[in-house]
Amino acid sequence: MTAYWCEQALLPSGLAASVLVTVVDGRFASVEVDAAPGDAVRLNGIVLPGLANCHSHAFHRALRGRTQTERGTFWTWREQMYAVASVLTPDSYYQLARAVYGEMLLSGITAVGEFHYLHHAPGGRRYDNPNAMGDALIAAARDAGLRITLLDTCYVAGGIDQPLNEVQQRFSDGDAAGWASRVLDLHAADDVVIGAAAHSVRGVPQEQLSAVASALPNAPLHIHLSEQVAENEACLQAYGRTPSQELDEAGFLSGRTSAVHATHLTPVDVGLLGSSGTYSCFCPTTERDLADGIGPSVALRDAGSALTLGSDSHAVIDLFEEMRAVELDERLASQERGHWSAPELLAAGTVVGHRSLGFADAGRIEVGARADLVAVRVDSVRTAGTGASLETAVFAASAADVRDVVASGNHLVASGEHVKLDVAAELAASIGAVTAG
Repeated sequence: MTAYWCEQALLPSGLAASVLVTVVDGRFASVEVDAAPGDAVRLNGIVLPGLANCHSHAFHRALRGRTQTERGTFWTWREQMYAVASVLTPDSYYQLARAVYGEMLLSGITAVGEFHYLHHAPGGRRYDNPNAMGDALIAAARDAGLRITLLDTCYVAGGIDQPLNEVQQRFSDGDAAGWASRVLDLHAADDVVIGAAAHSVRGVPQEQLSAVASALPNAPLHIHLSEQVAENEACLQAYGRTPSQELDEAGFLSGRTSAVHATHLTPVDVGLLGSSGTYSCFCPTTERDLADGIGPSVALRDAGSALTLGSDSHAVIDLFEEMRAVELDERLASQERGHWSAPELLAAGTVVGHRSLGFADAGRIEVGARADLVAVRVDSVRTAGTGASLETAVFAASAADVRDVVASGNHLVASGEHVKLDVAAELAASIGAVTAG
């Protein structure tokens, strides 16, 4: 048994002082308020449940700082992304992902949803282990200290009625049936959820969406949705329906589905996502970096679609920035303040996010839940003088203010440093290896 004493902790009932928790087998065995610390490990500041990063492409981290020199759009950025995808191997992807997941842990993230479509060798040739790339990601997450939901992604077309390009051949299993056959050989565990995903209505033909949705009927199901106006226009031209309507027709929308981005939606689309209980996964730092647009977060929430958050292309890895960006972007779009409260945004980044990834027993500091704790400083240059409040955590703090992280009961970040990895050195080495030349 291990004990942690939290100066201030966010419990399901709200922020509480002097919280003593005990951990047995990676779960909270007791939670006591107004307790003396005794010989427990002290966690100062505001202690939150572990954060859930619901949408990640680990290899995109290699693009940070390398794509800002030219004007362009999502589509021009995509060509630079494909250049990185073309050179990765299982070994180099493991090294890069381990460092990226280490960066996530340092920022308070204890579970990641990895939207994984880089499956095969160049030209689409299968590795001896057809899931070598997925297994590398699982191993990387474990070694960094994260739980992972591997959202194995079906990607079989280069666009609606378009063939795959040279790089995209690495992503494809030929069709949804071939994809499902490979995915069924992946192995879940207590710290690993195997989920399903379709890349988009561009990447999976209309007639194959239902097969993706039914392949893993009890697992999380994710898809990129209406990130770009061009995607909507192509879908309307080909099928006479929006991407959301296509997914509804295919039975893809449900309470286990996450629609990633959900940026360019009609009122009918918003209603479909809300009435089906589909999650809306917003990735504001990526959506602004790629000039995607501002999604209708309030309309989706009011319709019944719960918000989750992701760092996607890792322009930054900072779930606090993602949280406040949802509110601040809505202010820009509406010219009004006060759409999302700090507790609502923290719920999106913790309990709701974990639930969307298949870890329904995480994201809360309560008996029986997975023992994840994130201690956020209230005495840094960003947070000093703001008070120990949830508003401080969401609207003032950053990933740099995370001092300690406990993941599944293990104290893996102490005084702002990963106890096992030199994350900065590993990022520099692994990114250098895949971008050389």
